[in-house]
Amino acid sequence: MQRIGILTSGGDAPGMNAAIRAAIRTALKNDLEIYGIYDGYKGLVDGAINPLDYKDASEILTRGGTVLGSSRLPEFKDEVVQELAVNQLKRWGIEGLIVIGGDGSYRGAQALNRHGIKTVGIPGTIDNDINGTEKTIGFSTALNTICEAVNKLRDTSYSHHRCFIVEVMGNHCGELALWSAITCGAEVLINQEIGYDEERVLAQLAIHDSFRNKRHALIITAENMLDIQALAKDISAKTSFSGRAISLGHIQRGGSPTPEDRMLGSKMGKAAVEVLMHGEGAKCICQIKDQIVVRDIDEALADTSTKDEDLYDLFNYLV
Repeated sequence: MQRIGILTSGGDAPGMNAAIRAAIRTALKNDLEIYGIYDGYKGLVDGAINPLDYKDASEILTRGGTVLGSSRLPEFKDEVVQELAVNQLKRWGIEGLIVIGGDGSYRGAQALNRHGIKTVGIPGTIDNDINGTEKTIGFSTALNTICEAVNKLRDTSYSHHRCFIVEVMGNHCGELALWSAITCGAEVLINQEIGYDEERVLAQLAIHDSFRNKRHALIITAENMLDIQALAKDISAKTSFSGRAISLGHIQRGGSPTPEDRMLGSKMGKAAVEVLMHGEGAKCICQIKDQIVVRDIDEALADTSTKDEDLYDLFNYLV
């Protein structure tokens, strides 16, 4: 294999640039040509492809987002669109492709592999919602951002006997909410795995107010679980706390990646190039017990054992 490509797809995540940097340098040091594909699968279909050199890897390690740009292209499920992408890769002589993104990006990589392009997936998403790996690139930074925001909210919450409802990302996965609840010391957790029952939430707040004499309280909820403003009003009306709601939104995606995400991205970027050098495809790079592991994409996506269910027990002991 002489020429490989790399793209980022779906939601951006801090640490993607670390993976891009590692892939560029690993490829060039092994006499491979590497091409950047801009704006994800859309850019691939449109032919937004350029060769990458050492200078393209400079000064990007500490930057959030992705220097290659990203997008979502639902039409990529169409065989005709996939063939357009394959033709672009063949036109450039690109034999292998690294795809950094979520499970939707992985499915695109699988499709390209069926068309004869060797592909390797790298898990890049702040939601930590890709099976087969214990950690995804961007999760550490997003969690750190949430903790910093909640630390600031805690000061005003304590001063005014408030209960803050903080909505975090994780539309289809409650990992970010769970980890945030534990590391921020939340009294209540609401996510897809636990569900939402307002009466239960109000009862929990009453316990913390009446029996534990808490001056403030914190609820962490995953996005799209409830109307947080409506819950805040009910908390003000039905408890002694003053309810306030805030959605952290896309601030969770941004910022310089933590050292953990820089390290994870660097390890995974290097490993992805090495997989292509061995002529393998339909693979993905995972982290299991702090080790980098190469797995079949199908096998990894079917494996739910990498998610730590014991953390729910931990949260229940801590509240």
